[in-house]
Amino acid sequence: MIPPVNSLVRYDNPILVATSKGKKGDTKAAAPKAPAAVSQTEDILNSILPPREWTEDGQLWVQYVSSTPATRLDVINLQEELDRKLQQRQARETGICPVREELYSQTFDELIRQVTINCAERGLLLLRVRDEIRMTISAYQTLYESSVAFGMRKALQAEQGKSDMENRIVQLEAEKKDLERQIQDLKAKCEAIEKRESERRQLDEKKHAEEVQFLKRTNAQLKQQLESILAPSSNAAAAAKK
Repeated sequence: MIPPVNSLVRYDNPILVATSKGKKGDTKAAAPKAPAAVSQTEDILNSILPPREWTEDGQLWVQYVSSTPATRLDVINLQEELDRKLQQRQARETGICPVREELYSQTFDELIRQVTINCAERGLLLLRVRDEIRMTISAYQTLYESSVAFGMRKALQAEQGKSDMENRIVQLEAEKKDLERQIQDLKAKCEAIEKRESERRQLDEKKHAEEVQFLKRTNAQLKQQLESILAPSSNAAAAAKK
């Protein structure tokens, strides 16, 4: 395990806990016994910000969070260090940025450390606020990922529906062309029938007119014949009367 990266949270100097030969050192045995209040504060700090542990060259190191109270100058330096790291790591000023989120989280942890040293209850309350904020952010991240997945599913469904609609459009266009062809065929048949019926009607009218003319001529001839037959008879009857 590599040593932890530099953090905005203030830690004490690393302490060697064990070597590769299995020897463990009592890191706090040589230190003078701290008062009960200080020990309680350190326990609270260690519960809020657990010690960092890592192995280097077969040696186990541990680093506890610092219990040294912060001054106004420390707060100013913290702000300047935050701005420097934001610029150094090229964090985004807006939008979602993991780098900016990590640095501000470290800054909040350092503020909790400073407040806890002066007032443990206030520090624990800030811890609750921090955990609630992280839980809310996690819920929003879950909601965001769920919405992205939902959007992807909808996009895929829309793409699939688009493909189906395109196929349906092609099918309907083919049906339309087939119906248009049928319409043209039916129009051609109707025109042919109308032309044929018109020619037949003209023939019938011509035939009817010829028959009428024939009947008129026949009638005229019969009338003339009848008149020629009746004329001598009437002349003979007139002569007899005289």
